[in-house]
Amino acid sequence: MAADEPLVLGIETSCDETGVGIVRGTTLLADAVASSVDTHARFGGVVPEIASRAHLEAMVPTIERALKEAGVSARDLDGIAVTSGPGLAGALLVGVSAAKAYAYALGKPLYGVNHLASHICVDQLEHGPLPEPTMALLVSGGHSSLLLAPDITADVRPLGATIDDAAGEAFDKIARVLNLGFPGGPVIDRLAKEGDPKAIAFPRGLTGPRDAPYDFSFSGLKTSVARWIEAKRAAGEEVPVRDVAASFQEAVVDVLTRKAVRACKDEGVDHLMIGGGVAANSRLRALAQERCERAGIRLRVPRPKLCTDNGAMVAALGAEMVARNRLPSDLELSADSSLPVTEPHVPGTAPAHAHSHDHDHVHEISKDNLYS
Repeated sequence: MAADEPLVLGIETSCDETGVGIVRGTTLLADAVASSVDTHARFGGVVPEIASRAHLEAMVPTIERALKEAGVSARDLDGIAVTSGPGLAGALLVGVSAAKAYAYALGKPLYGVNHLASHICVDQLEHGPLPEPTMALLVSGGHSSLLLAPDITADVRPLGATIDDAAGEAFDKIARVLNLGFPGGPVIDRLAKEGDPKAIAFPRGLTGPRDAPYDFSFSGLKTSVARWIEAKRAAGEEVPVRDVAASFQEAVVDVLTRKAVRACKDEGVDHLMIGGGVAANSRLRALAQERCERAGIRLRVPRPKLCTDNGAMVAALGAEMVARNRLPSDLELSADSSLPVTEPHVPGTAPAHAHSHDHDHVHEISKDNLYS
């Protein structure tokens, strides 16, 4: 870690977790997260308005906690990065508004970055600079995507995506059918370790010779599992929860890893990065490692805490933007719930020096009040 590497604070509020991370270059200094998942558990899924209100309450304390953990002052920062999309509109708006306020008060450049590109860039904090191009499999509650990134700050190309339910969404829905609570991923992963993945032959969507080679579909799998469970219950038979969990999980990770390895071979890329919340799944990691080794592909997967939504990933991409002299965003930056992955960040139109307000009287008062 060099002192001249960019020091960036990142804010992530795309869903139900308020994440604030601080990095210097590719070194993680702080990763503070405030989650509202327990509140949403009562409803069996994320409630957007509740998430937005939770972000409002957690924002300032989480930023202060991150600064303290990193041992730096807000004045020391070289930039503020924030997820501007995609995600829940109201939740994104809280993070973007906070980032704009801090950037203005501190006279620092603002970088609105893409949530998906951030999930790729976070691996730099674990395994060093990303290869170029990078092949990435992103799997979460809202996304299942295969992406090729020649330049994570400016060039991200979608190869395939889910056409219906994302992998994480399917985990949550099956957990609900099995009465396992929310979120479903961790509990299914845990129960699957005690079950037989070959007990039930659940379907593998979009794996036929005429199907899109890199797209994903888990809706049919979800329906098949739900009907299998309903038939057991209707017959008065006990549902073998562990075997169902293991067989369902195997069907999901089989398709994910099979298509990811195929994309690497087809594109001539000798490595694969896996990110997103479902990347914390132990069976996905194990099967990906097995198939990558067999294909001569190097696997890069961040530790589980960096796979779920966090501010560190946003800070990592922001630091890369600073290091590569990408144009900062304007202070008019807005939240974009459908920001395409082809836009790793939202550049502004003004030169970087226009974002500094060191001689603005109102700004000086703000700094004295907030950071004295």
